[in-house]
Amino acid sequence: MGDDWGLPADEDPSRRRRWWVAAIAVAVVLVVVGAMTVLVRGDDGDRIGPDDQALAARRDGATTSSVTASTTSSTTTSTTTTTVPPTTAPPATDPPAAPPPRPPAAASAKKGVSVWDMTGLGAALDDVGADWYYNWASGPTSGAGGAAEFVPMIWGARSVNADELGRAKASGSTLLGFNEPDFDSQANMSVEQALDLWPQLEATGMRLGSPAVAVGGADAGGWLDRFMSGARQRGLRVDFITLHWYGADFSSAAVGHLRNYIEAVHDRYGLPIWLTEYALIRWEGGGSTFPTDAEQAAFVEGSTAMLQGLSYVERYAWFALPTPDDEQGTGLYRHDTATPTPTPAGSSYRAAG
Repeated sequence: MGDDWGLPADEDPSRRRRWWVAAIAVAVVLVVVGAMTVLVRGDDGDRIGPDDQALAARRDGATTSSVTASTTSSTTTSTTTTTVPPTTAPPATDPPAAPPPRPPAAASAKKGVSVWDMTGLGAALDDVGADWYYNWASGPTSGAGGAAEFVPMIWGARSVNADELGRAKASGSTLLGFNEPDFDSQANMSVEQALDLWPQLEATGMRLGSPAVAVGGADAGGWLDRFMSGARQRGLRVDFITLHWYGADFSSAAVGHLRNYIEAVHDRYGLPIWLTEYALIRWEGGGSTFPTDAEQAAFVEGSTAMLQGLSYVERYAWFALPTPDDEQGTGLYRHDTATPTPTPAGSSYRAAG
């Protein structure tokens, strides 16, 4: 029998030594292999993948890193290459997103505004997309710029003089007639007085709009009806009808009320229409009441779409571009801001066209 190591009793001692050497060599190999296995494991004992390498590259501030991962199944082997872009340490929180820019204002040869002086008037005119404006005067407003056409007006009897008429002729090609001559608080003129002064406006050679009555433009025997009858009798020229309209009904029916009025005036005189003041305001008890922002904005949207669709309406102008000092009222843009800031009605009006 052999000894305790499995060698025959008469085995050569040199063979025993060779066996021991071989056993020790095998043990060394096993130890080395084990150490290498530890080195290629992560902290949690899993294999380091491409995502871990990419994060390591980011922490090291590398500009670029290309990592290739191979996925092997029983039938296919695919290789995906991911390029890590340049990066710095991420901020603690993402910065707030910038507000989306407003779309450009709609263009329309019809759309205009009535204005008075305000901060950033020229920028507001440009922002709202007005093709034209007027200011109840014979010359343009300082600061309005040249983006919108200026249309002069001869406001009342005292404006019918050589200076005002000459300034109007130098400022535009179309002239607006007297402002609300049927109201005591405005031009306050009799029909006869307006007819007597009219030839001086006609002599400018400019295209000429009728006096803009405050109310009753379609009424038989009303101020405008008597003026137009007198103009025909005297052979005076009126190229288009100028109207003002303010609605006291703040409901969705307001657009229809405005359309009915304009159509009645057009049917009566058969001339193009310029609506140079309009909005929703209710006058009562010596004061004024305005609709909500949402009601005014909805009326702007509906009325401008209607006016754009009427072929005989040549131009229209909302009252007014700036807000008054004490209330928003019907204003389209805030009067006290350096950059154009539309009201809800202003946002609707800039989209019209």
